[in-house]
Amino acid sequence: MKKHHITALIIGIITLAVCFVSGREFLEHRRPELIIEGPGVTSIQKLSAWYPDLAGSRGDTDVYIFKGAEEGGSVLVLGGTHPNEPSSFLSAVVLIEKAVVTRGTLYVIPRANNSGFTHNDPQEGSPSSYRISKPDGTVRTFRYGSRATNPLDQWPDPDVYIHASSGQRLSGNETRNLNRGYPGRVNGTFTERICYGITELVKNENISLTIDLHEASPEYPVINAIVAHERAMPLASMVVLGLEIQDILIGLEPSPKNLHGLTHRELGDATNTFSVLMETANAAQGRLRGRTDEALVLTGQDPYYVKAQRLGRLYVPYDEKGHPIEERVGRHLAGIAEFIFALSMEEPENEVDIEGIPAYYDLQEKGLGSFLN
Repeated sequence: MKKHHITALIIGIITLAVCFVSGREFLEHRRPELIIEGPGVTSIQKLSAWYPDLAGSRGDTDVYIFKGAEEGGSVLVLGGTHPNEPSSFLSAVVLIEKAVVTRGTLYVIPRANNSGFTHNDPQEGSPSSYRISKPDGTVRTFRYGSRATNPLDQWPDPDVYIHASSGQRLSGNETRNLNRGYPGRVNGTFTERICYGITELVKNENISLTIDLHEASPEYPVINAIVAHERAMPLASMVVLGLEIQDILIGLEPSPKNLHGLTHRELGDATNTFSVLMETANAAQGRLRGRTDEALVLTGQDPYYVKAQRLGRLYVPYDEKGHPIEERVGRHLAGIAEFIFALSMEEPENEVDIEGIPAYYDLQEKGLGSFLN
């Protein structure tokens, strides 16, 4: 066999091997990781129960329902609106695996944009997954997805995205951002139809309070903060005080009336729910970060952000300890608990009682893995 034939054969074998490995990873990204529902879950529905046109698509995501023995209000927690914001998803997972509702009803959607979990952002160098170790030595693996809907489900992006109900003009890639598509449309894009399904759930179940969980970069002005619709501001003010009593400092921002498509604005306008959004500080989201690997996702430790803090470029304190996943999930869960307490105080007829939500300082001490089934 001639030398160039041997070279071609070797290249062909290497190409096949690369295609096999990448193809396997591609398929694995489409298989949702295991969520082990705890004793509080009374039923699991699909979002298509509220909007049947989603049935059979990757927009048809799981809705975990916790119905208490006593009547009360109802709370919806949205995780995974942006699947590259892991504390949002993991906070929802901890609720599913540990929470028990005694009064009222809790709805948890861990993968609000299920399609976004099936791919990764190109050219970001992000890991495809991350692992949480448990005290018994076992490991839970979770998907690190994309901020946006998978292009295989919605393409092409327009040059300019026009929010349907307001006429607001945004960059074209925002058309696949779930948090720019509310309240959604029956005949809209794939992403807008997911928003419509969630809005229908909120309306039909008369959701008292909707909490949308997020993460943002340390250089983003709205960070470690609550963003609240004006009707929800009294509740959010109580939550800020409740968290500060626990030495958890958090900001409070009003939902801008001229910024459309976001949960806190559109669900607050289109439904009767009190609508809020919570942000935690995640260096893996930022533009100043170094290597974007699993360690950064979990520990939040990055030397470039330490330097940026010294230069006064950040909106959140940042040192060598970073902002680990336990802190970020802890902030979300503590905020959820305080919101539920505030709702019960403000509207006793909509009282919701939930047990089993891990305390902020227990998470810091024991680690997130201790609160996963």
